[in-house]
Amino acid sequence: MKFFTSIFTFLALFTAVHAQTEKIDKKLTQILNEHVKGFNGDVGIYVKNLKTGKIASYNADTIFPTASMIKVPITIGVFNKIESGELNYNTQLTYKDSLLYEGEDILGSFKNGEKIALAKVLMLMITTSDNTASLWSQSLAGTGTAINALMEQNGLTYTRVNSRTPGRQANQRQYGWGQTTPKEMATLLTLIRDGKMISPASSERIYRNLIRIYFDHDALSQIPPYVQAASKSGAVNAAKSEVVLVNAPHGDYVFCIATKNQKDQSWTNTNEGSTLIRSLSKKLWNYFEPKSTWKPAVGMEKYN
Repeated sequence: MKFFTSIFTFLALFTAVHAQTEKIDKKLTQILNEHVKGFNGDVGIYVKNLKTGKIASYNADTIFPTASMIKVPITIGVFNKIESGELNYNTQLTYKDSLLYEGEDILGSFKNGEKIALAKVLMLMITTSDNTASLWSQSLAGTGTAINALMEQNGLTYTRVNSRTPGRQANQRQYGWGQTTPKEMATLLTLIRDGKMISPASSERIYRNLIRIYFDHDALSQIPPYVQAASKSGAVNAAKSEVVLVNAPHGDYVFCIATKNQKDQSWTNTNEGSTLIRSLSKKLWNYFEPKSTWKPAVGMEKYN
């Protein structure tokens, strides 16, 4: 009897301790539940107040397509090679036509044989979401296999590169270039902010790239331009996503929202997924900074 009593006591203590590690913001959780009602598709959201540790979530552990958000793990993979001495951040690379990913990318407009610094390739991958730069970087990182191993080492179970990665063909058919969960992607940005990804120096360099995003028309458009925010978005026909870490005046907060199986597959500013991301970002800014009177300037819609 004493044995079973001890077991039950242990389980009760374990449950209590586990519950304490996850401080749930009940009010914000209710806001999220209301926010996603009526959406024509699947949604996942994870929000964490990095000052208090309180979280709110909705399908936060569900796997979603990353689209271009996978470029964060890719850049981490390259910086891992730099830290190990296999690559030099300032080395001059030679562009080849075989690297071209058709589209409107800056790097894709280079002529065969032109030189470009690795530092600029990494910048283009994150700040302008350049696909040619990203596929080149994925190769330089040791392919998706090496990047996925690095994610696993850092406790990220579901964040994976699928495209051009042996053994990931089935996942690629289902999720595309990459996959993650809202919680893991938010955790990844937090690790970078805290200097815990690869090294403090590489984390800082990655973070500086993440705060200079060209595509700022969704979540970032609902945050004052004078407030620093690190972010990366992703979009394909039936899925939209964005991860943002806001260095807010009253305490940093991080959030990731992802969709899939969207009925609305348009590529306009009024896309249902894009609209959901903007409205969530606005609600979170007002929630964490309730005394802020900032609003997007009248007429900003013509610049989106």
